[in-house]
Amino acid sequence: MDLAAAKEAVASGKTALGIELGSTRIKATLIGEDFAPLASGAHDWENTLLDGVWTYSLDEVQAGMQASFSALSRDVSEKYGVELQKVGAIGVSAMMHGYLAFDQAGKLLVPFRTWRNTFTERAAAELSMLFDFNVPQRWSVAHLYHALLEKEPHIASLDHINTLAGYVHEQLTGVRVVGVGEASGMFPIDSETGDYDCTMLEKFDAKAAKMGLKSPLRALLPKVLPAGEPAGRLTEAGARWLDPAGALQAGALCCPPEGDAGTGMVATNSVAERTGNVSAGTSIFAMAVLPHALSRAYTEIDMVTTPAGKPVAMVHCNTCTSDLDAWVRLFGELLAAAGTEMPKAKLYDLLYQSALHADADGGGLMNFNYFAGEPVTGLDTGCPMFLRRAKSRLTLPNFMRVQILSTLATLRIGMDILFEKEDLKLTRLCGHGGLFKTPEVGQKLLAGALHTPVTVLSTAGEGGAWGAALLAAFALRKETGETLEDFLQNRVFGSDSGRTLHPEAGDEDGFDRFLQSYKAALPVEKAAAGWAVQAD
Repeated sequence: MDLAAAKEAVASGKTALGIELGSTRIKATLIGEDFAPLASGAHDWENTLLDGVWTYSLDEVQAGMQASFSALSRDVSEKYGVELQKVGAIGVSAMMHGYLAFDQAGKLLVPFRTWRNTFTERAAAELSMLFDFNVPQRWSVAHLYHALLEKEPHIASLDHINTLAGYVHEQLTGVRVVGVGEASGMFPIDSETGDYDCTMLEKFDAKAAKMGLKSPLRALLPKVLPAGEPAGRLTEAGARWLDPAGALQAGALCCPPEGDAGTGMVATNSVAERTGNVSAGTSIFAMAVLPHALSRAYTEIDMVTTPAGKPVAMVHCNTCTSDLDAWVRLFGELLAAAGTEMPKAKLYDLLYQSALHADADGGGLMNFNYFAGEPVTGLDTGCPMFLRRAKSRLTLPNFMRVQILSTLATLRIGMDILFEKEDLKLTRLCGHGGLFKTPEVGQKLLAGALHTPVTVLSTAGEGGAWGAALLAAFALRKETGETLEDFLQNRVFGSDSGRTLHPEAGDEDGFDRFLQSYKAALPVEKAAAGWAVQAD
């Protein structure tokens, strides 16, 4: 789209806006009729550990949304010389799962409990047994059941629960609804009906009523909608909530809000059967769209859905690049102390690329990147830890390689279940997120770790905000009978097949040796996590 066409699209509102609230950044992306980004804006934020709970305040949510939209508006003005006053459609995405509990007046009853909290182990285990279905610790229903087990006072005033994406959508539209992919992180979904599983709802209600829950669970949960369905329009109050400056006009169509897993699938064109994607940033997770249900429940595998409702196996690991980022900052401080200035992106590229010159297994070094608990490896809490033997080869390339390999180790442990026990074969696995910003490095090591070809699309850097904008565009411009898969393949991605790297034998063998040592060292990590809890 040339400059004149882009300016006309912005001025006339022939656009779609996607906003995603990630763990460390809130990003807004505006796209045109060709689905390419026109402008963007972002706001950085961090979670807070408050009384043992990882949380963000709702004031931070609103302030962050306004800051990201304001940055987007400035970008539009600078690029096109017009004010951003109206958009055709809006899509909201956010980190999945977690627990937002409200009373009838809409007052938040307890601080927002994010996906990062792992104190719901007992609740998740009991629900998994009740349903014969794996319920992860971070799911909304696990948090609700935890509150029932603990006899938390707020249960007496509970009117409804929501996710972060659902909450923001409700502020914009006044409509309490979530997309089916987001809903699948609240409560198990029946892919045949595209709604909450009725049998499991009945089992939950029968047990929860005896524990003091006054309402049936369905009455507490938001309504479920598939991708492409209208989910309300931006109200005047919603426009002011997002843009207090008053420029943004009400009326934009809003699509069902989705979680970051769903928008990641959309942004990587991974919503068709036997396709998958790996999102690697603050957390890391793999999504594999299944041709049929799993043969049985696995505690390491979450069953969720695509935004269209297809069954998806998800391996979710709480921590990915946080520890790696901390080490990069340390190296940056060293350079600054030495009087050398190096841009952040260049420093990352330098350190990542050094990993390609390392021993394939990291030279006997070992690293655990656990900032929080990791259910896949059975840890309730975490402690970042670097280890080495006396004979290990401590070099910069080896150090950086094990930093990257450690971000992939827990993911591989979970994915082995799908590959070995379910005989899953993927036709395509796409990588996106911060781990893949430096060309080839993360992609190459992931291919070796999973023994699977990995593709990175030219649009991989756009992320979930772009995926949310695409879902908004689909709701606005969907043709009769058109599926989400057809829309993405035929109208958005077309011939963009990206760049694919196949696993190399050296990388595969090296990672397998690293993983063997990693598993052997897990008891040390568990002891360190226990020490960290005592020290805190």
